[in-house]
Amino acid sequence: MVKQLFSLLVFSITVVNCQNSGNLEVVADLPSNLKETSGMALYGDKLWLIEDSGNKDHITQINLDGKINKEFEVKNAKNHDWEDLTKDTAGNLYIGDFGNNYSDRDDLVIYKLPNPETEPGDKIDAEKIEFSYPNQKEIPAKKKDRHFDAEAFFHWGNSLYIITKNRARPYDGKTFVFKVPDSKGEYEASLVTTWITCKDAGTCSITSADISADGKKIALLSYGFVWIITDFSLDDFTKGTITKLDLGTRSQLESVIFYDNNTLLLSDEKSHGAGGNLYKYRLN
Repeated sequence: MVKQLFSLLVFSITVVNCQNSGNLEVVADLPSNLKETSGMALYGDKLWLIEDSGNKDHITQINLDGKINKEFEVKNAKNHDWEDLTKDTAGNLYIGDFGNNYSDRDDLVIYKLPNPETEPGDKIDAEKIEFSYPNQKEIPAKKKDRHFDAEAFFHWGNSLYIITKNRARPYDGKTFVFKVPDSKGEYEASLVTTWITCKDAGTCSITSADISADGKKIALLSYGFVWIITDFSLDDFTKGTITKLDLGTRSQLESVIFYDNNTLLLSDEKSHGAGGNLYKYRLN
């Protein structure tokens, strides 16, 4: 009887874990002291991670098995609300400090760091790419106009493409795509396009983005879905072929990157005893 109960318990746990991760394959548990991972960037077989508001002004390197290797304090930077990471072909790393829940910030910035893989010591320098939105008429914005939070961006060419997260009430599904140069300076972002993702506030707001190394696919993440865009041209990639995929889970997914041209790595924040994992998702 005990053996049967134990077998039933193991089966139940397996089912629960499978349900929690949906169509995602769990690769590793993220370190327990990184509960609010909001961005990832891949360098070979190593990941660099950041956390969002209220956490240290640090970037952390882990193996794909979730073990921490090193950590850098980012000099000349403050974690107001770090929300995503991306890198360029030279290995420079970009931190998007553009979390803006109430559309009330006038200090939006992207920090540009040199390749962290080649940096010695325990600190790393940062340059500032400061920017504003050309179509935000009021700071703070009224509830119906809260379209200027952002948790997603990617690098391509000499530009950074920022995809906003909709916090308007009533929710209208509107997402803006902006473009800023990738070099130090102060800029008014260029509005590329306006896109309606869908009309469900719980699953239609974009939380991370990436572009594949071959430049042929863009991934946009939300809490439970990923949009894969192909056959596009930049700047307005939303005119490409868009496929919306249900990940089968509704955890707080905050980061997506391409591991290779047909495989995604994703992570979610730890919340209510669940999540806090690194996942893999294979595209067809």
